[in-house]
Amino acid sequence: MQLTVLGVGSSAGTPAIGCGCATCTSADPRNQRTRCSSMITLEDGQVILMDTTPDLRQQALREHMRRVDAVLYTHTHADHLHGIDDLRAFCQINRRQIPLYSYPEAITHIQEKFGYTLREPSSYWDLPVLAAHVVEAPFEVCGVQVTPIPVMHGRIRIYAYRIGNLVYMTDVSAIPEASFALLQGVEVLLIDCLRDTPHPTHVNVEQSLALIAQMGARRNILIHMTHELEYHALTARLPANVEVGYDGLQVTLV
Repeated sequence: MQLTVLGVGSSAGTPAIGCGCATCTSADPRNQRTRCSSMITLEDGQVILMDTTPDLRQQALREHMRRVDAVLYTHTHADHLHGIDDLRAFCQINRRQIPLYSYPEAITHIQEKFGYTLREPSSYWDLPVLAAHVVEAPFEVCGVQVTPIPVMHGRIRIYAYRIGNLVYMTDVSAIPEASFALLQGVEVLLIDCLRDTPHPTHVNVEQSLALIAQMGARRNILIHMTHELEYHALTARLPANVEVGYDGLQVTLV
């Protein structure tokens, strides 16, 4: 499998509108962050997408994406959901319905706000053709097992996801004790790291590093960062097994 990090930005993206800070004006592409998403490409070419950000079209063009075979939604905040309409391009190209997976409240939200996308295949492909599925236990998609891991995003329960020894965990403020059992043996961890100062619904740098130490993954990649975190300055502060994620980063998974 191959992981491609599509975006590591927070809800505002980087550069942030109207900002002239060192990160926003940096010429280093690793400081240019679209909204947070990743994709996993399986050995047979199937693609599992984590969330559909408002930047999905831009991300897909950059990475030459031609297919999406399933979407795992972590939650339904705008920066993780509102690119859902851009899935229609992949439905058109491949003439296939795309299944969506998430927790009950997230699926209900998609049904209520984006119900027009949930439709059966026909001869008409000018709209997304999607199918929504509630998952509350390990399930199989694209021939691989996916384990949803409940985590807290402020006061709401959302999902992290585990595929093999990879865990994708964005927008987390706390991990329930029961979820740590699902994190044993993780090798590669992508984890929320919003900024230095505390935030009520996201871990900051200090908290993210504490969770990383607790989980014990071999490789740890920081995602969902604001423009307050500059790539090189943050890299210089991190332990050897932690790295600053960036748009386009690729990781080969065993």
